[in-house]
Amino acid sequence: MKKSYSVFMYGMAAVLVFLLTTPVFAGGKQARDSGGALDTSRRVELTMYVLGAEPPKQHELFENFNKMALEKLNCTLKTQYISYSEFWTKYPLIFSSGEIFDMAYAGTWLNFNQLAQRGAFLELDDLWPKYAPKNYAMQSPTAIRQATVTDHLYTIPTLLATYSAYGILYRTDLALPYGWNGRMETFADMENYLEIVKKNNPSIEPLDIYSSGSYMDDIFLYNHGYYYSTGSASNDFLFFDPAQSNPKLMTYYEWDKTPEFLSMMARWNQAGYFSKSALSDTDSLKFRNGKTAAMIHNIDNYESNYRLHPEWNIRYSNYVSDISNLAFTQDALVISRTSRNPERAVALYELITTDEEMFRAFFYGIQGKSYDIETVNGRQYVKALNPQDYEFSSCWASRTRQFFMPEVGAPPDLQQHKDAYDSYIKDGVKSQKFRSFTIDTTSVETEYANCVNVHQQYWWPLELGYVDQVRGLAEYREKMQAAGIDRVRTVIQAQLDAYLAGLK
Repeated sequence: MKKSYSVFMYGMAAVLVFLLTTPVFAGGKQARDSGGALDTSRRVELTMYVLGAEPPKQHELFENFNKMALEKLNCTLKTQYISYSEFWTKYPLIFSSGEIFDMAYAGTWLNFNQLAQRGAFLELDDLWPKYAPKNYAMQSPTAIRQATVTDHLYTIPTLLATYSAYGILYRTDLALPYGWNGRMETFADMENYLEIVKKNNPSIEPLDIYSSGSYMDDIFLYNHGYYYSTGSASNDFLFFDPAQSNPKLMTYYEWDKTPEFLSMMARWNQAGYFSKSALSDTDSLKFRNGKTAAMIHNIDNYESNYRLHPEWNIRYSNYVSDISNLAFTQDALVISRTSRNPERAVALYELITTDEEMFRAFFYGIQGKSYDIETVNGRQYVKALNPQDYEFSSCWASRTRQFFMPEVGAPPDLQQHKDAYDSYIKDGVKSQKFRSFTIDTTSVETEYANCVNVHQQYWWPLELGYVDQVRGLAEYREKMQAAGIDRVRTVIQAQLDAYLAGLK
């Protein structure tokens, strides 16, 4: 078991170091025609990358959408999927390999800023306002600022605000019959739930953990009010307290709560609450398929899983103490620098996000086959049909305030959760104040990549209790310091200080 996940980790780390330290992306602004209307005389096929697994009959929805795309823009769209079990290695490779494609789902959690700094994406300064003017006009100044890296626009952010809520989705049907009290407010409550599941459902893994780490460190950090320097938990190793007037960056071996967290996870490992080979497990659908009782994720995942399995009576508990709206670049679309038809790609995305017929065909599919619409008290709801064959689009960035609908069969407390988040969030307060802060690792790209490598190689097995807590944390510290974390911290701290100074 240890050998298998070690091979995986070393391989993944090697890829990341190569990507982040090798100038594989051609720099410089690409020259484009700046005058005249879009030329659609030549039929083209565009390619888009998204994350997930393609459902068995999803091609039927693509064919329907392409009929409309041909009529409106004389183009078709080919959608390529990157599975969740391999996205961390394969996603950056599609940009570094020189592969010719047109666009991709992107986000802060997929290292948007770092990839933009490396020249992975086409600059959109001219293309976006010219070929997607309606989309551009609907963007807020905050979204435009978040899409800007080194003074250029590199992505089209979502038009739908989302939340930083992160917590546990859990099946109540596996615990309530055995005297569980139903509480899920603290980590002690979580541990009690996992113990009951383990004792009474031996064929079910209590907690869903697979190859990309546990996410438990993330919600433990969020629960104590801290905020990652990148704004997301994508292999970040630096964090700060956003409630402080002049916050200072720290890392795991300096945080006084780390020993408590590691002890908890080692205890859960010994109790068998997650797989002993979690870091070599590539199955990202274990919870959905009934193999695990609980998973760590966001509020959207709660809604989708509840709808798929209402008989499980799934519930959700948010463990983030300082809720904020995620950056609009949390879900976004980028144009690959290798695209041969970037104008057409941007124009097609304009239709997807501003033409309701095109949006429904792209995101929901075919009415009566993959979805239907119901009206309740004057409000429209979408109902997923045949979810075993079709799914709504994995390009979550295309959701808009105008066209995206709540789903039939959503959890009864879903709106209650969101109302609580809305009532808490205040502009310029705590983490909300930092949602437009982005780090620039250009001057420390080698050190930063080395730290990512070390974090994956030494922190992931440590946080899951696979190595001794004291020895493992000391080794993590030694390796991170050798990798250059002090220099990385100095550079990013200066950027954080400058960001705060600019808000005054």
